[in-house]
Formats: sequence, C-alpha cells, structure tokens
Amino acid sequence: MGTPRRTRRLLLVCHTVELAALSIWIGGLVVIIGSVIPAVFNSFGMETGGRFLTRVFEGYNRLVTLASVGLVSSALWRFWVSARGDRMDASVSRSEWVLLTVMIGVAAFMMLVLWPKSVTLQEQAFAIQGEAARKAAYEAFFRTHTVVRGLYLLNLGLGIALLVVKVRSLLVTRES
Repeated sequence: MGTPRRTRRLLLVCHTVELAALSIWIGGLVVIIGSVIPAVFNSFGMETGGRFLTRVFEGYNRLVTLASVGLVSSALWRFWVSARGDRMDASVSRSEWVLLTVMIGVAAFMMLVLWPKSVTLQEQAFAIQGEAARKAAYEAFFRTHTVVRGLYLLNLGLGIALLVVKVRSLLVTRES
C-alpha cells in the first residue's frame, strides 16, 4: 500500500476533499437560498428571475455532482485502507454511508427526474398567453417545484448531518 506516512497524508487529503465537497454542497445551497433567490426576485420579474434561477441551479447541480464524486471516491479509498487493516482511523461509519447514499440518491432523483420536468413546466407556463391556461400551467409547475424545493432542503439537512458525523469522527480519532 505504501508507507504509513504516505497513507497518513492521503488520509488527510481524503478528509480535506470530503470537507471541501460538503462545504460546496451545503454552502452553495445556503447562499442560493439566503441571498441569490431573494435578490433575483427583488430585482427581476417572475419570468426573467425564474429563468435566471434555473441557470443558477443548473450550475449548483453540476457542483453537487462533482462534490458527490469527491465524497464517494474519498469514502471508498478510506474504506479500502481500513479493510486492509492499514489504518483503523480511516474507516467509514455506517451512518456516513447511509447519509451519503441518501444524499446522492435524492440529488440524482432531483437532477435526472424532477428537475427536467420542473424546467419544462416552467417554460410551458411562461409561454402560455391565456390567463386561465397560464394559471393552470403555473399550478402544475409549482406542484413539482414544491417537491424539488423540499428535496433540496432535505439534502441540505442531510449534508449538515453528514458534516457533523465527519467532524465528530475526526475529533474522536484525534483524541485516541
């Protein structure tokens, strides 16, 4: 596998990657919810703001995909090191696996299923001219959008929980 010193350095890299990925995942959504969304809707109309936020969330989704790759790669490497018996402090807890799996599953479901549907419904609502038809189209959009918004908030909570688990694990490891 390599020297214990090299393994220790790679373990530090893994923990750093994981914390950076969670910072992007959590922090990105907090910034979007707390600053970007209010600023957009206070500055632009519904249609322009909606299209702008669609682009913002597309970028955020790409970052979450990249963060997922970093989190999974790092966790798999730590699992492998721990399974070899090289470093027991590299282990990945069951709660980490569960939280990570659920987070990525929810994100994938949103990005691959709900997000495209929501964007399509939004564009249909913007394109409709008649008031009654437009109202019905907005209602269909907001039903899907409400689920998407709830899942983003769920993933925010899961990300915070995973961060707590990781920090607690690092603190316990350092005390041992």
